[in-house]
Amino acid sequence: MLRRALPARPEARRILLGTLLSAVGRGLTLPFLFIYLTDVRGLTDTRAGLVIGWFGAVTLALSPVGGTLIDRFGARRVVLPCLAVEAVGTGSLALVDSTASAFAVATLIAVGGSALWSGQTTILASLTDDGERQRVFGLQFALLNLGIGVGGLISGAIVDTARPITFQAIYLLDALTYLMPGLILLTLPHVGRRLAAAPTAGDRPSTGGYLTVLRDRPFRRLVIFGLVLTTCGYAQIEVGFTAYSVRVVEVTPRVVAWALAGNTVMIVLSQLLVIRRMEGRSRTGALAAVGAVFATAWLVLGAAGLIGTGNALVAALGVVACAAIFGFGETMLSPVMPALTNALATDELRGRYNAMSSIIFGVSGIIGPVTAGPLIGAADGKIWVVVVVGGCLTASALALSLRRLLTPAQDGRLTPAPARDPEPAAL
Repeated sequence: MLRRALPARPEARRILLGTLLSAVGRGLTLPFLFIYLTDVRGLTDTRAGLVIGWFGAVTLALSPVGGTLIDRFGARRVVLPCLAVEAVGTGSLALVDSTASAFAVATLIAVGGSALWSGQTTILASLTDDGERQRVFGLQFALLNLGIGVGGLISGAIVDTARPITFQAIYLLDALTYLMPGLILLTLPHVGRRLAAAPTAGDRPSTGGYLTVLRDRPFRRLVIFGLVLTTCGYAQIEVGFTAYSVRVVEVTPRVVAWALAGNTVMIVLSQLLVIRRMEGRSRTGALAAVGAVFATAWLVLGAAGLIGTGNALVAALGVVACAAIFGFGETMLSPVMPALTNALATDELRGRYNAMSSIIFGVSGIIGPVTAGPLIGAADGKIWVVVVVGGCLTASALALSLRRLLTPAQDGRLTPAPARDPEPAAL
């Protein structure tokens, strides 16, 4: 299954290797930023929260600019400097010693990260055809989670709030891993160039832009689906899932950590099987199934809340099961969403299409946490469960309504020709 999922072009395999290496670095630091800023650097909880929120806001504000630059100059000229800025910013976290410096470093990291995902997705899409993109994007997601999991295990054994140097070490290591995909891209001089040909002297200038992207009715429906699904799905993991598990189900934070580890294990173990089973099947049907799976996960968590301390073991298993079921839904969403986005995109606007897709997660990342707290605080979290379950099922309905707007090829219902197993090649 791994050989089948690998892209045919060796350049794309190298890009995936860069994804894995940088994900290990991301896993080193991902769980610890809030703890580092508060327990190690002495910021208050409020100020640390504002720093993290500021990072999200800047990233969201700059993402559309990144998409425009990718289309105008090519993903290569955007991704390489962004990786360098991201490396400098992440490494600078080791030197943070005040609220002002934390805000400055968060701004630098946000500038570097604002165009990375859309740029790397555009590069990978340019190196694959529509018949293999779904498999390749699924493999990319599995490698991302594998790297984050490995990095998390390493940092968990290293960091110690009593020794600030341990945190400084993981941020410096994270900075080094951001340089890896950049070095790989430098060895591929013809990868990431501008996809649409520049107009010649006699040509009329192109008029494409974000308005053109948003006038694309199928893509507009996909964006609405994504906003609803991620707001009631992904955006609830960090705040809604954790808060409900600890405050309503009354499990310990360690159980939450086990649940998130179970989520990662589910993704890594099942992703290749899922992408193989999805070949030739309707992409909109898969997206509708994702909404149903996410809704099932929240229902399981809601049932654990009803059990609560009445049976602590069963309640804890419910929390872990919720995260694992959610991870299974992610294995269906991760290959289909970017594959469908790039099936709808034109080369001239591919950067903007991918930037819009990443903006979905930024917007929902603001709406989800803001609404989760008040909803969980009402009626012992029951209202929160009803809202997120209803939202996920609404997303399923939106996905099904999208099918009639797509061609069979865009919807993935045309089975591609059997892929030749790639020749063994060094990454």
